[in-house]
Amino acid sequence: MFSITNMQAQIKFGPALGLNLSTMKVKSNLGDLYPKTIVGFNVGVISEFSLTSNLFLQPALLFSIKGSKFTITGEAETDTPSFIEIPINVVYKFGSGSTKFFLNAGPYFAYGIGGKIKWEGESDKIKFGSGENDDYKAFDCGLNLGAGGEIDNFIISAHYELGLANLMPGGDANDKLNNRVIGLSIGYLFGKK
Repeated sequence: MFSITNMQAQIKFGPALGLNLSTMKVKSNLGDLYPKTIVGFNVGVISEFSLTSNLFLQPALLFSIKGSKFTITGEAETDTPSFIEIPINVVYKFGSGSTKFFLNAGPYFAYGIGGKIKWEGESDKIKFGSGENDDYKAFDCGLNLGAGGEIDNFIISAHYELGLANLMPGGDANDKLNNRVIGLSIGYLFGKK
């Protein structure tokens, strides 16, 4: 009973909202695609589990819009795929009192659920799958690296997301498409200090 009470006191959770500055690393036989950064967002719920006095596990469940702008044979195209994403970060906090700083790192796992491709005033829904008529593979994964600060239960953080999964349907060593995201976010964790 004492261990259950102690565990509950060390679990926090709350809302999170962030900005994504995303682009895609592209290697393709189609030629140069010239990817450019676009602005998206993420929103969801974060939680935090205390492992030691300075070390924490911080999983989250997010809805995240990523993507890139491309110039293909002189024509502009903007892809904005949306994902359900689960980052699982290990967080190291340092500092004293109600203000602390932290470093975090860990994997993320994501699954594509929607989005649009826009070009020349037209748009189409993104199709996820592995076939030649699909736009992107649905499963994505990669690594997060970040840092931030915590004031009372408010969290402000920045992170870099390195996508490792090849999202190009039918992609091989000559055709690759990977997410790259710089993220800024704020959150609030309910629970005892």
